[in-house]
Amino acid sequence: MSLLFVFPGQGSQSLKMMDNYLEFEQVQKTFAIAHDVLGVDFLSMLQEDDASNINQTVNTQPLLLTAGYAMFLTYLSKGGKKPDYMAGHSLGEWTALVAGGAINFEDGLRLVRLRAEAMQDSVPAGAGAMAAVLGLDDDTIIQVCSEIEQLHGGVVAGVNFNAPGQVVIAGMAQSVMLASEKLKERGARKVQLLPVSVPSHCSLMLPASEKLAKALDDITINMPSIPVIHNFNVKISNNINEIKEALIKQLYMPVLWTKSINKLIGDGVNTVVECGPGKVLSGLNKRIAADLMSYSLSNIADLQTVLDTIK
Repeated sequence: MSLLFVFPGQGSQSLKMMDNYLEFEQVQKTFAIAHDVLGVDFLSMLQEDDASNINQTVNTQPLLLTAGYAMFLTYLSKGGKKPDYMAGHSLGEWTALVAGGAINFEDGLRLVRLRAEAMQDSVPAGAGAMAAVLGLDDDTIIQVCSEIEQLHGGVVAGVNFNAPGQVVIAGMAQSVMLASEKLKERGARKVQLLPVSVPSHCSLMLPASEKLAKALDDITINMPSIPVIHNFNVKISNNINEIKEALIKQLYMPVLWTKSINKLIGDGVNTVVECGPGKVLSGLNKRIAADLMSYSLSNIADLQTVLDTIK
C-alpha cells in the first residue's frame, strides 16, 4: 500500500471547521504560533457569525496552511502511518511542503500571506474572474480559451484541471464571460462564475510571482522528508532550486490535479488521505479514479477511521 496525503486549497474553509480538533495540543500550539507570527487569532475568527473574514484571501491562505499542518501533526502524534507521497491543490502545495519539512512553518505563514497580498494586488478588484466548466473535455476548453484570446486580446485560460469534466478557467472578467458563452455553445453542461476576487493560476499573476520570487531568496528551503509532487509540472523536485521554481510558477501556471493523481497512481499509490478541512479533494479524486481508497481527516471520527484502517 502506497499512501498519499493531499492538502486542500482555497474554498475548503468554513466557520467552526476546527471545532472537532480543539482538544488536541498540536492544534492549540500550531494556531498559537500563527497568532504570534501574523498577529491574527484564526481560532476566534472561525467562531464569528459571518464568514467574510475567513474568506478574505489574505486570511484564507495562512488559515488553511495552519489548519492542514495542525491536522497533520495531530495525525502523526496519534501514531499515524507516514505518507509515501504528498500533494496539495494550489495553496495546499505549500502545506504539503511545510508538513514535509521543506519550509519552516513560521516562514510558510509569512510567505503565504505575502503570496495572498501579491495576488490581490496584481489585478484590480472586479477586473478578473474565474468560472467552473462542467461536462467538457480539457482540449476543447484549452482551444476555446485560445480562440477568445486571439480574437479579443484579453487573458483567459484553463487554470485548474481538477477532474475529468471539471475544469476552472480564469482571466480578465470580459474574456472569461466571452469564453463561458462559447464553452456553452461547444457543449459544456454548465459554466458557473466563482465568487472569487483573484483570477489565480493565469498569466495575470506574473507580477505576484515576481514578488514571491524575491521573498523566497531570503528563505531557507530544505528537501522534504516526504516527496511532494508539484502542481505545475506533475514532477517531484530533485533539488532546492526546483522547489523554488515550482512555487513561483505555480502562481501563474495551471494546477494539473488530474495528471498529478494519475501520475501517483502509476507510481503505486492506492490510498489517499485528505488532510485539511472539508472533503473537496476526496470528491475530485474519486472522479479521477473511482477505485482509489479515499479517506479524510476533516473530523475526529474520520481521523480515528484512518488511524484504525491504515497501518
